[in-house]
Amino acid sequence: MRGRGWRGEVGRGGVASPERSVRMVMAEGRRLPIGAEVLAGGGVHFRVWAPKRERVEVVFQAGPGAAVKSAELSPEGGGYFSGAVSEARAGTWYRFRLDGGDELFPDPASRFQPRGPHGWSEVVDPGAFAWTDAGWEGVRLEGQVIYELHVGTFTREGTWEAAARELPALAELGVTLIEVMPVADFPGRFGWGYDGVNLFAPTRLYGTPDDLRRFVDRAHALGIGVILDVVYNHLGPAGNYLRAFADDYFTDRYTNEWGEAINFDDRNCGPVREFILANAGYWIDEFHMDGLRLDATQAIHDRSPEHIIAAIVRRAREAAGGRSIVIVAENEPQDARLARAPEEGGCGVDALWNDDFHHAVTVALTGRREAYYADYHGTPQELISAVRRGFLYQGQYHRRQRKRRGRSTRGLEPATFIVYLQNHDQVANSLRGERIHALTAPGRYRAATALLLLAPGTPMLFQGQEFAASSPFLFFADHEEGVQEAVRAGRARFLSQFRSLGTPEAQAALPDPGEESFQRSKLDHGERERHAAAYALHRDLLRLRREDPVFTAQGRGGVDGAVLGPEAFALRFFGEAGDDRLLIVNLGRDLDLEVAAEPLLAPPTRAGWKILWSSEEPRYGGSGVPPIETEDGWRLPGHAAVVLAPLRQEG
Repeated sequence: MRGRGWRGEVGRGGVASPERSVRMVMAEGRRLPIGAEVLAGGGVHFRVWAPKRERVEVVFQAGPGAAVKSAELSPEGGGYFSGAVSEARAGTWYRFRLDGGDELFPDPASRFQPRGPHGWSEVVDPGAFAWTDAGWEGVRLEGQVIYELHVGTFTREGTWEAAARELPALAELGVTLIEVMPVADFPGRFGWGYDGVNLFAPTRLYGTPDDLRRFVDRAHALGIGVILDVVYNHLGPAGNYLRAFADDYFTDRYTNEWGEAINFDDRNCGPVREFILANAGYWIDEFHMDGLRLDATQAIHDRSPEHIIAAIVRRAREAAGGRSIVIVAENEPQDARLARAPEEGGCGVDALWNDDFHHAVTVALTGRREAYYADYHGTPQELISAVRRGFLYQGQYHRRQRKRRGRSTRGLEPATFIVYLQNHDQVANSLRGERIHALTAPGRYRAATALLLLAPGTPMLFQGQEFAASSPFLFFADHEEGVQEAVRAGRARFLSQFRSLGTPEAQAALPDPGEESFQRSKLDHGERERHAAAYALHRDLLRLRREDPVFTAQGRGGVDGAVLGPEAFALRFFGEAGDDRLLIVNLGRDLDLEVAAEPLLAPPTRAGWKILWSSEEPRYGGSGVPPIETEDGWRLPGHAAVVLAPLRQEG
């Protein structure tokens, strides 16, 4: 869609077709099927889908306090109304009056809500921004280091402008791809973003649409890509006016734990599919995003011949034109088919979040096996299998869910699986929102960080992880009274699945998801210097991953593993001509291997082993590491990770 107008989507349930010439003519030259678009010759063209209405007017004003005028839109058929208004321009505020009523409604495809979802929409000209990234070719999954951030808490100011000032530090660290938590506008003063209601309007809380464009443009100048977390499984509980235009935006065919299911395959679903597909392309086209992260895809229900997820992937790639983009999916049931090509029965996404890796490592580091951690032991074999095979559950019976979980990952590249020690959900799903470094021993945390950043999967850091942020990340939301109480109660019920958090004492101690939790979750970037040891650990590991040819290959030469003890294991990364790497991880106490009857410990021909890197270096806060292999056998230091490389011998 970049540089091209909108095209109708062919499919079932009333989806646009080439034969509907009236609609195609009205859409000619438009970037999106609905919304307000500035015309080259002056004025603004408005188009909206309102099949339950007989009359639609656009009410507009030049800005706050200006005279209010109105213009009636013409019906096109199929529930669409449209028309050009010569007096409108970029910056004009507008809303819709439906069937002559007194209430005015924001545009379902508003590009900006300057005063929030309940207020006026603003006409935005996306072509007015002066991009400087013409030479940017996009990103490919291989070699990426992802950094998840929430704009409102990433800096004290909580704005795009402030976040952009931190981009050089992320580039220096070794981050190559930023994953921004959802930014579609929502009511209130703060929130995670997963209850967005204006899918095309970047929230006013972080700045203007052009501020977001500047952030992406600056990231590209530093060699960093940006992907956006989008929510296509539900809309938020307040500020959602879609039903005023069409009941068919939603369906009761499926249940959804967060609200009404979006209608992708029920009666009159065609324009709804157009709406979502246009949104997917919109972020790629108008904001130069380098891809999308699809939230909770298990709640995106569709029985159409082409699943809406596959259609989203296709539309996003079309919008990118010649640029390469990355599409990531979160899928709690771990359906690996999402990452397979459509001709193989999949949806064509590039990568999948791997909760199995996170859960197994968390159990290994903390020993806690409550709630969704119950079906993991955190054993060395689990960690080896997660590195080698991606998901741990690929069709086995899952005791807690009482059903089979996951599908085979055979044939999928290691980079397909995004691995992490922290993300927004997992940090917040605790009593105090503490980071994993605060829940385990320092040496264990350093060793797990080495596993994360050297494993062949695609690593993801959560904001502040690189400097062991002392700030928690809590659940926070700002809803109107009544809704806020329901959210507070729902959050407490969700956390009660953890037995320790279900006690009356723990329930009473849960942080309220209000202003204080929001403020406490903000990062202090001064800790980058004050926590220099943690920062150096991450920086050096990312440099090793980036510069060492064996780790850079992300397992393409093969990876094998062996259990060495109750909490110790080895991973061997095979390089060219015997240039292998051996990663030893010991999360337990010092371990002496008097007998090394494990082939993976054998050095390459005519070579020994030398220490290439150790998590126990004093600059990381460690105590130093003596030789690993001696004449008396192998000695594996406790709570440590060590990388060995071949030491070529004479003769």
